[in-house]
Amino acid sequence: MLVSNERKGRFIHMETRTKKKRKACVNVNECVACGCCVKVCPKGAIQIRKGIAADVDLEKCVGCGMCARECPASVIEVQEVQV
Repeated sequence: MLVSNERKGRFIHMETRTKKKRKACVNVNECVACGCCVKVCPKGAIQIRKGIAADVDLEKCVGCGMCARECPASVIEVQEVQV
């Protein structure tokens, strides 16, 4: 949150802006659950769920893109998401 020191009346005016961060997003309909992304993720943010598709923990993901580069099916994209 950005804070402005400008005073309006008796209150301090505060300006807020939404923040965006880069996160890995998986197309689960096309994921082949090979696990390549799991092996290269430096934060351990990806798991294969039920042997079906990769699942990204957005709290752990730092948006580095290593998983997207390694994915043989090209189903991972790093996108900006609001936090």
